[in-house]
Amino acid sequence: MKDDHCSSHRPPTDFDARLTMFLGIDIGTSSVKAIVLDDDGVVVGQGTAPLSVSRPTQLWSEQNPEDWWSATCTAVQAIDADVRASVRSIGLAGQMHGATLLGEDDTPLRPAILWNDGRSFAECEALERAVPALHGITGNLAMPGFTAPKLLWVREHEPEIFDRVRHVLLPKDYVRLRMTGDFASDMSDSAGTLWLDVAARRWSDAILNACGLDADHMPALFEGTQITGQLRREIAQLWGMGEVAVVAGGGDNAAGAAGVGVVRDGDALLSLGTSGVIFAATDQFRPNPAGAVHAFCHCLPGMWHQMSVHLSAASCIDWACRITGAADPAEIFTRAEASGIGAGPELFLPYLSGERTPHNDPHVRGAFLQLDNETDAGRIAQAVIEGVAFALVDGMTALQAAGTRIEKLSVIGGGARSAYWGRIIASTLAVPLVYLDGGEVGPALGAAQLARAAFLGTDAAALCVPPPISHVIEPEADITDRLAGKQQRFRDAYGRIINKDNIT
Repeated sequence: MKDDHCSSHRPPTDFDARLTMFLGIDIGTSSVKAIVLDDDGVVVGQGTAPLSVSRPTQLWSEQNPEDWWSATCTAVQAIDADVRASVRSIGLAGQMHGATLLGEDDTPLRPAILWNDGRSFAECEALERAVPALHGITGNLAMPGFTAPKLLWVREHEPEIFDRVRHVLLPKDYVRLRMTGDFASDMSDSAGTLWLDVAARRWSDAILNACGLDADHMPALFEGTQITGQLRREIAQLWGMGEVAVVAGGGDNAAGAAGVGVVRDGDALLSLGTSGVIFAATDQFRPNPAGAVHAFCHCLPGMWHQMSVHLSAASCIDWACRITGAADPAEIFTRAEASGIGAGPELFLPYLSGERTPHNDPHVRGAFLQLDNETDAGRIAQAVIEGVAFALVDGMTALQAAGTRIEKLSVIGGGARSAYWGRIIASTLAVPLVYLDGGEVGPALGAAQLARAAFLGTDAAALCVPPPISHVIEPEADITDRLAGKQQRFRDAYGRIINKDNIT
């Protein structure tokens, strides 16, 4: 490992050994977030640092792993020094699927290929041909977002890099390597590589071999609350900490679920972050690859989960800000509300980065349909937030086809700040949305709870309870009725925009 230089910091001298606190770090796509919980599970410190995404060419989405580490240091050091000094264990969460390729000296060989990168569609088809039992082993279709097809792409297009690969890590686990020197991962994040036997919770030799890899390229596997190593002394000094254990943690969605108590069979959440996810916890492995539903391990032992995944959600709101000149997302929601629900005929298909559930289509792109002379910024804004809601309905339908019944959804992520959007989503999905105090903190909260459970030796499900309810948004029948026709036109429109002979 090379020397680590984030920034200089003098460790605090008034260290109080009686205090016990727990740090959660979330390596997101747009930022790194760090939060600290006290003994009672109350958030007592937060820090954040931005990240940017590189898109060198069509379908590509990459980040520099060094940026994750730099942003992690910045986010952690933004927390009060006295709070940091009392941290006893750290949990990690992070964006899933990112292919971080390391050589002999543990240095990245190229930029990491991210979850929303769509270049490896041909490799997905090749992998499914090479491993006919793939769906049964992984419970998932081969999709370009997963890690395994990315390695096949590198083998085909960058063979000189592939030949030098000694380890493959996910984003949060690269940060773990920098923190502890250990090659380790958890079950929930590893399930998203497409190399895991998800029911058995172990690496699949058959799928690894089909990618020209073996178990030596993979990190050691742990359950989310297991300790994977200790914070290196030089990093502990840099961050102003003492002896600190680092636990496995979870993929961002699983950790976010743990943070809001979605840990028992039938619990479900809606994550409105860069992507949009409906997540349902299950006590059994229940795959539905035909519907492009993800079936992964949960970050708690003996639990699994299903997900419908939409590659663009709150990112569509950010995009709408740019094209309409809105100052921020709040202005988009204000303009939309002034225009009114279903105000115009405009339809927005939110496939800015392709789509997973239910289409498994990295090539599809977003579209506006049925614009007219009366279309203005308000109706554009309204169409965008409706379009994301309609895509979520498609995902819910795929989950229902897998036997999942959802009675309510806890809401997390930055999109949770808009009650107006919540009314539209609740009414289109026809389920209540439960908003929780601190729900926007997201995966970092779950990572900290897993660290807390590991330190205390407590069953994580007993600690991962829902935060207090802020408010509940119930479906409104008049909104449901008003948008029903547009929902059906939205569903029909997918077939029209992918048919080159019938583009509207």
